[in-house]
Amino acid sequence: MRIAIGSDHAGYELKEFLVETLSQRGIEVLNIGTNSTESTDYPPYCIGVATAVVEGKADWGIVIGGSGQGEQMAANKVIGARAALCNDPYYAKLARRDNDANVLAFGARVVAREFALEILETWMNTNFEGGRHQRRIDLVAAFELKER
Repeated sequence: MRIAIGSDHAGYELKEFLVETLSQRGIEVLNIGTNSTESTDYPPYCIGVATAVVEGKADWGIVIGGSGQGEQMAANKVIGARAALCNDPYYAKLARRDNDANVLAFGARVVAREFALEILETWMNTNFEGGRHQRRIDLVAAFELKER
């Protein structure tokens, strides 16, 4: 399992907590940055995470900001990324099970770190159901190819 992770300054502390926790569990973590709480723009980090996932350098990605909204939007600009803002475990379960989301977005100002870990664990333990959901993912992918 390889996970790419990135954040802006608002998500830095939560990112560092998750990097440490995942690493302790034997998961390979690709830390895209940022590397401090100094104010920075989130798009390069989120696009970097999504790109790592789409290019196969990571199995999943995590993007973290203050709300997670902009981070999710930036990651979804990468063709093939399916980023989902999941500020609770139920959304994480649905994003994985029904949408085969490959990038998880958090709001560090929305979820506490232990709750974020619960969300991430739900995400990691939920498999894509396929079936009718695959057809819908294929429709989105076909549109992305058309837009290139």
